[in-house]
Amino acid sequence: MKKVVLVAIMLVASLSAKAQSYIGYLTDNYSGVNGVISNPANIADSRFKTDINLVGVSGFLANDYVGVGYSDLVSSDFDFDRDANLMLTSNNNFSGNVDILGPSFMFNVGRKSSIAVFTRARSFVTGNEFNGESIDDLDDSIDESQDFLVDEGDFFAAGHGWAEVGITYAQELMNKEEHFLKGGLSLKYLKGFGNAYVTGRNVTINYDADGATLPNSTTIGTLESTGDLIYGRADDYDDDNYDYEVPDANGFGFDLGFVYEWRPNYEDYVVTGADGEKTVMKDKNKYKLKLGLSLTDIGSVKYRGSLIDNYNINNTITQDDYDNIEDSDDLQNLYTFTQATEDMKAGLPTALHFNADWNIKNNFYLNFNTDVSMRSAGENNLRTANVFSLTPRFESKWFSFYLPVSSYQYSGLQVGAGLRAGPLYIGSGSLLSTFTKNEIQGADIYAGLKVPVYYGQPKDSDGDGITNKEDGCPKKAGPIENNGCPWGDTDGDSVLDNEDQCKDEAGPVENNGCPWVDTDGDTIMDNEDQCIDEAGPVENNGCPWADSDGDSVLDKDDECPNEMGTVANKGCPEPVVTAEVQKSLNEYAKTILFNTGKSTLKDESTPVLVDIIGILNEYPNANFTIEGHTDSIGSVATNQKLSESRAQAVLQFLIDGGISPARITAIGYGESKPIATNMYKDGRQKNRRVEINLAQ
Repeated sequence: MKKVVLVAIMLVASLSAKAQSYIGYLTDNYSGVNGVISNPANIADSRFKTDINLVGVSGFLANDYVGVGYSDLVSSDFDFDRDANLMLTSNNNFSGNVDILGPSFMFNVGRKSSIAVFTRARSFVTGNEFNGESIDDLDDSIDESQDFLVDEGDFFAAGHGWAEVGITYAQELMNKEEHFLKGGLSLKYLKGFGNAYVTGRNVTINYDADGATLPNSTTIGTLESTGDLIYGRADDYDDDNYDYEVPDANGFGFDLGFVYEWRPNYEDYVVTGADGEKTVMKDKNKYKLKLGLSLTDIGSVKYRGSLIDNYNINNTITQDDYDNIEDSDDLQNLYTFTQATEDMKAGLPTALHFNADWNIKNNFYLNFNTDVSMRSAGENNLRTANVFSLTPRFESKWFSFYLPVSSYQYSGLQVGAGLRAGPLYIGSGSLLSTFTKNEIQGADIYAGLKVPVYYGQPKDSDGDGITNKEDGCPKKAGPIENNGCPWGDTDGDSVLDNEDQCKDEAGPVENNGCPWVDTDGDTIMDNEDQCIDEAGPVENNGCPWADSDGDSVLDKDDECPNEMGTVANKGCPEPVVTAEVQKSLNEYAKTILFNTGKSTLKDESTPVLVDIIGILNEYPNANFTIEGHTDSIGSVATNQKLSESRAQAVLQFLIDGGISPARITAIGYGESKPIATNMYKDGRQKNRRVEINLAQ
């Protein structure tokens, strides 16, 4: 160390930067194993069967202290004092990094999970809260013998180099139609290569050009300082005989991330296997909108046996003392100094990342990304500044091109460009702005080589939705249920086997490919039988005849199917012999005439008897009695015999006229039932009669 540590720190061109890696490239869905850098969830459901990164290098440096034009910077006569533009504030910062992604690879474990193993070497420098306005003028003021006051306050600077060996596991957490979520975790073993930091607390420097008078009466400047300086380091880098050895330093870290995808057209990316199981195409990006959130670089490296120097600089020295400072030994003679050997932790540059990716259309995307530091400025902390990037890109399997536009917290707007062409990726987040801006405040570049093994589009030669790999008939379209083969027709009845319920017996389409049967055995096939479970005659379409009124006369024979009747009356109810009918019969009977004293009928009685036969036929189920009567002239026996003979004569006429003998009976009452007096001729005429009455 050639100057006082304080002055050396202050003379560093106070810078401010974002230590970013692979800007633009990490937004690509084909970044593969490199994607674990920003979000470990990226490797799940990726476009790769496997991805092997051979080597990738990214370097970044930016600041808010000095800006230089590109043409001036590359000019052979570049002069810093003349060509550089200083942007001095009371709070200048700096940071930069080199990130080397070594041999790394990822592969899939089943359909839902992926694993990555990666190696990485990183170096990082950062400084915060330097008072650039004061520091820039300090040496000039001393050289020009001008009074000067530096109120530096607190400031921090740190540098760290380390290696990582990590393993990442990521898997699908949710896959519900248009909603998809995946998560990932990286565990990292850290090996420290070197670390140093400087911290200032309440530092002030007051230079008085005439502060002291020498014995020869000349005046000399004095440098009055206050505050504390802490200088920690993993090894004694200031020793002139220093020989680097890998320090005893290691630690652990982890990254955690999640990615959500909105897939409104998810059905377009579903592949159905021969077993009916549905899987999502691996070779396609399925989302319309993707959101990612991750927390990276959580952890620290512990350096054992580190050196911690503490300088209390509350002292006043002369300009000669200042000019004679060559190394730390000189400082120790001027200021209160203590040194301790103890373990020292170097925190990683923890950051929160949010990413939103919109698929505009087909291969065109627009990405928004922000990185927010989760480390506060402090001793031995590596800290990134906030950045917001908007990156339009064209993306395909073998080629991608992107134009990141980034706004950095300190160094302003940067415009870059990058591309990926098969195994090569190269780009810069500041490429375009470097050549177009008048003042360059930062620059970065990255490049790498890898061996990508992409998923191919599943082949479906017959277009039946089943990939050839799982299709039993890859050249003939067929349904999933039949292993991708068309259905056959085993029995040749034109009903395909998947719909044929009797695929070994020919049958009509309307009976699902089965032959018709006669279930009830009535000789009528079921297709024509309207009552397939009840035997019935052909004329009634295979159904048994009904007896609607339950009178035991089947409807086909029942002339009154809805009224209970009798068999004899063809299913109709029998007519009732009313008193009027009875009276009408007897009126007819009174006109039946016999020859005098005989039982023979007179011819003029024939029409009357024919009418009586008609009346009796109207009541086929009614039985009647034919009663013969006489007057009292003659003996009782003679009259009895005559009445019986006459009743029998009428009965015989009726039987001859078609009346059933079972329905009529003949009986003679002689003179025993007169209806008038026999004393007079008129009465005796009334008593000579035949009556036809309803049998009781």
